[in-house]
Amino acid sequence: MPWPLLVPALAGLAFLVLPLAGLLARAPWATLPERLAEPRVLEALRLSLVTATVATAVCLLLGVPLAWLLARTTLPGRRLLRALVTVPLVLPPVVGGVALLLVLGRRGLAGQWLYDAFGVSLPFTTAGVVVAEAFVAMPFLVIAVEGALRAADQRYEEAAATLGASRWTVFRRVTLPMVAPGVLAGAVLCWARALGEFGATITFAGNFPGRTQTMPLAVYLALETDPDAAIVLSLVLLAVSVIVLAGLRDRWAGAA
Repeated sequence: MPWPLLVPALAGLAFLVLPLAGLLARAPWATLPERLAEPRVLEALRLSLVTATVATAVCLLLGVPLAWLLARTTLPGRRLLRALVTVPLVLPPVVGGVALLLVLGRRGLAGQWLYDAFGVSLPFTTAGVVVAEAFVAMPFLVIAVEGALRAADQRYEEAAATLGASRWTVFRRVTLPMVAPGVLAGAVLCWARALGEFGATITFAGNFPGRTQTMPLAVYLALETDPDAAIVLSLVLLAVSVIVLAGLRDRWAGAA
């Protein structure tokens, strides 16, 4: 490798790895089990796992059909639609939280109707956490599933259709099994992104312990009062990220 490339490559590697090494070096390993067993840590972890899982289920319910729409139809303006779907990937999460407030807040475009008709108010509730996480995480699922649909061999679907299978049957019995690895990879990425969501959550749902305080929000709060607790919570999120990346490594290698 030419040294003009080697030097910046090593510098980039150090730039990415050293902060993680610093986190591991400063971790209070001696008191780690006790800190992980603290009620506030367990409550934040429980809430994060529950809301991320529910948000992923919502994304699967809405995102898989949306990915099919983008991959298999010829709707006019499909490129614009795809761009709109991927906007949350580049939109600052805080801006996403503000947008959710303007739409689903008690005086929002749809939130006012929900409150007047059903008495439902999403902001600053656990349901609001799920909405915020689903908003920022769904594009990961849609992109993964759309890519899998485009790569799938449509001849199997055409063969099933010629044998008399309905479109719904073809989708359930042929299309979904073919793209199952893509759906699984997208769901895992979606879940990991939801677990680490911060900006939209704190803007739309607030930071209330036991109700809306997820792990990233607990890290932010603990950093001001108990840095060791913030490090412990960060280690948990780091471990989850490493597990997710390790689990998807073979799929990425195969795709490459």
